[in-house]
This record gives sequence, structure tokens and C-alpha cells, in this order.
Amino acid sequence: MSDQLSLSDAPDEPQLHDLVPPDEPQLHDLVPFVAGDRIFAVFAEQVEGTAEAMMRAALPNAPPAVLGVVCMRGRMITVLDPIAVLNGETFVWPASLPAVIALRGDEQLALAAQSFRDTITIAAEDIQPTSQINDDGFESAVLGIARYGGEEITVLRVDRLFAAAVRRKERRRRRI
Repeated sequence: MSDQLSLSDAPDEPQLHDLVPPDEPQLHDLVPFVAGDRIFAVFAEQVEGTAEAMMRAALPNAPPAVLGVVCMRGRMITVLDPIAVLNGETFVWPASLPAVIALRGDEQLALAAQSFRDTITIAAEDIQPTSQINDDGFESAVLGIARYGGEEITVLRVDRLFAAAVRRKERRRRRI
């Protein structure tokens, strides 16, 4: 007989939603950043880290939303342009990216930014959901729009960023 405790034998731990009374708002920490003339944000728990002045290596034949790769904490991470991911418009980024937000996950992605800001906390109901399907029929990488400090912040879905970046290239390829 084994003395090891399996996951199924572990006592049920309280979940976050169990600890927050129903009349209390559910709060989220966001990491806001600036790209172009827009402010974007991702959930803080999805951020691995941030860095400034990162030299990128371009990838040949990459979609416009893929700016290249950077070495961050000993890992090669694919950097995406958040503007191009959303609407296909390319922003002119310098070879040395002003700021990079590395994301957690197996895809090893990061987002390019002109600057990033301090973490903010907002209530879940302050994020106004947007359409989850784009005009082109694909799932959107935008979760919703939040307003904070008089500014409109586009909250991104990390789990849809790469698919949105690659889809833009595929869509263009079919039109040629």
C-alpha cells in the first residue's frame, strides 16, 4: 500500500469564489501597456515578466503581427504586435523594442509595447465584453473594454493571441 497522497485524496481547498462574499465584486489585477495610440491590458496572473529595451530578431515570412523573437530569462520568446493582432494594421516598431510583456503559457509569447504601467485592480463588471467573433468570423483576441482613470483599456485574451496573429496572415494569403 502506498503512503503517497493522490490528487483525488487531497482535501478540497477553498476556491477564490468561495472566499468572496456574493455581494462583494470580483476583482482582477491588470497589467496595462501602451502600443500606438491605444492602451491594452492583460490579466496580471498571465504575465511572466516585463523588460525594457529588448533587441528582437526578425523571423522570415512571419505574419505582420509577429515582430520576431527576443531572449528573455534564457528563453526565446515570440513577440507579437498587439495592434496588428487586433486589426492587421502594422505599427512601425524599432529594432530595439521599448518594452516587452512576457506571457505565461506553453506558447512562449510576449507582447510589444511602447511602455507598460503599474498594475491596476478593477472589478470584473467594469470590463464591458465585446463580440467574441470578429467580422471575419474568427474568435476575437479581445475580452472586453475597461475604463480606468478616464482612459479606455482594451483587455486581451492571452489564449487567443497566437491564433489571431497567424490567422491574419492566412486570411491575406487566400486573397492573393
